[in-house]
Amino acid sequence: MDFFKPLNVDDNNTEKKEITGAAEKIECLILGSGPAGYTAAIYAARAGLTPVMYQGMEPGGQLTTTTEVENFPGYPQGVTGPVMMEDLKAQAERFGTDIRWGMATESDLTKRPFRVIIDENIAVEAETLIIATGATAKYLGLESEEKFKGAGVSACATCDGFFYKGKIVAVVGGGDTAAEEAIYLAGLAKKVYLIIRKPFLRASQTMQNRVMNIPNIEVLFEHNTKEITGDSAVTGAILTKRAGEIDEEEVKIEIDGFFVAIGHKPNSDIFAPTLDRDETGYIKTISGSSKTNIKGVFACGDVQDPIYRQAVTAAGSGCMAALDAEKFLKE
Repeated sequence: MDFFKPLNVDDNNTEKKEITGAAEKIECLILGSGPAGYTAAIYAARAGLTPVMYQGMEPGGQLTTTTEVENFPGYPQGVTGPVMMEDLKAQAERFGTDIRWGMATESDLTKRPFRVIIDENIAVEAETLIIATGATAKYLGLESEEKFKGAGVSACATCDGFFYKGKIVAVVGGGDTAAEEAIYLAGLAKKVYLIIRKPFLRASQTMQNRVMNIPNIEVLFEHNTKEITGDSAVTGAILTKRAGEIDEEEVKIEIDGFFVAIGHKPNSDIFAPTLDRDETGYIKTISGSSKTNIKGVFACGDVQDPIYRQAVTAAGSGCMAALDAEKFLKE
């Protein structure tokens, strides 16, 4: 399939920008700028691969929406997510990484050099490609949810749960992830509400049994979140409870934190035609490496990690990707 045919319209008659000019040649192209991307850039630059990074739609990744980061090595007093990302960016630039604004919108990985379109109209060709485009947490879509992101609303209990020791929190979601988050938070918080819109948990039976046997977890079946309340930080939530077939009654709960656990979407769609991915969209890598099914293409960070999703594991996989790319180019 030719992803870059010189047409101004696609098959659905949607207007497309024409790609003009010769493609820029790049030895090592890095897509994404979270802990994985920046660490890959640091290692690739020190190895003399002259990496070019396009930061993506969210420069700095998900950590830019996090206030305090206390579990990343090297910051004994903690650090805010945005400051940490600026530190990593400065370190990558120090060694010569060319960091640019822009997002990859198309890719052709059927042959080397790999061809990538940035912002729909800039073509680049890369001898090696490191994909660090991350994953986007799914949210409920509430205005109040957006308002309190980083001020009581979180999509990562492991990252932010520590701040709610002895407090009351809520977790929304009914799958294994939500159950795991609730169980983790129950070890820290005074009380955990698990908000589920269905009359049952979708989590595995083992996880269900664990949730139901933890005394400080209260499961709220057939509840939907209507609004998250507070002033400068979260203080409560307004839920709607299904009563009978149609009627709903309003329920208010007092909470200090609200955790969304309805899943993540890996940012991998533009690589779908050629890269192997799992059923959710996470890019598959060869065990013990960052290698994908295409030689010269490497994946690191949350775009290939559905399990840990931590800044430190993302950074480690970014190091692996750069070392794998360096070895590939030498061979």
